[in-house]
Amino acid sequence: MSDLAHTDFNSYLRRLFGCRVQKISLDAGLTCPNRDGTLGRGGCIYCNVRGSGTGAAERSQSIPEQVRQGKRVLAKRYHATKFLAYFQSYSNTYAPLATLKHLYGMALADPDVVGLTIGTRPDCVSEDVLDYLADLARARLVWMEYGLQSASDATLARIRRGHTVADFSDAVERTAARNIPICAHIILGLPGEGRAEMMMTARFLSTQPIQAVKIHLLYVVRGTTLEEWYRNGDYEPLTREEYVSLVAEFLTLLPPGIIIQRLTGDPHPDELAAPLWAVEKAENLKAIQAFMKINQMSQGDALREGNHVLPSPGIHAH
Repeated sequence: MSDLAHTDFNSYLRRLFGCRVQKISLDAGLTCPNRDGTLGRGGCIYCNVRGSGTGAAERSQSIPEQVRQGKRVLAKRYHATKFLAYFQSYSNTYAPLATLKHLYGMALADPDVVGLTIGTRPDCVSEDVLDYLADLARARLVWMEYGLQSASDATLARIRRGHTVADFSDAVERTAARNIPICAHIILGLPGEGRAEMMMTARFLSTQPIQAVKIHLLYVVRGTTLEEWYRNGDYEPLTREEYVSLVAEFLTLLPPGIIIQRLTGDPHPDELAAPLWAVEKAENLKAIQAFMKINQMSQGDALREGNHVLPSPGIHAH
């Protein structure tokens, strides 16, 4: 249990490897069915052309180069000695198996890389890819990260996600059957969602065979459909106070054993349109910590008999 009253990923990795382990974000130059015309061209309403990535592939940086650079930075900043190769940009199972084997293999070739974390969509993972990853997982740590975002199909359609909640459950079931640990990504503050819908997502996740969750704030990135909605007055971002309260309640609805890999996102400051407080990560984490401490809240509280979720300011649908 961490200072933030939740089960944290750094502690899990330290227990596993006996040292500080950090993720190196990698850009493999892949794409997404929501951008290449298979499902759509514009992507999700909040995603820009970089696909939440570093842009390293556009700069022609190879995977080994990205790994070496990431190691230097993270060793200096965190004194990390081991690393996970995090394939982050776009959908990192959305390519032929031979291509994926080559990409993953280049990252794993570094002796300090102890495993893989693969970010992808739940509708982009084949049986062949899962079989290959299950083989890798016999000797290396392998995590799958699936973007759910919301447990509401109406919301997923509204944000042009291009998959359903059933697609997520199917991918999770097939991945869990191979004993590959799973991290689910969700976003708080999606258009049309109020507190009830966001907490429904937490309750849904508590029923899934997942091992971790990443919680993201919906922030407005320049050059996206969401920015158009924001500029036109059709979307209002959450305030810090609203977000802190929502995260705290969300955590009370997740089983204590689920690892919390993230409590908020890391927007690129030069790409952020709103809310500007989103870049103040340390302050935001302290605010969540303080809120939970003052209100005596911790992960899984609401799942224990006799406990009640703290009443909090109403969040209206944006």
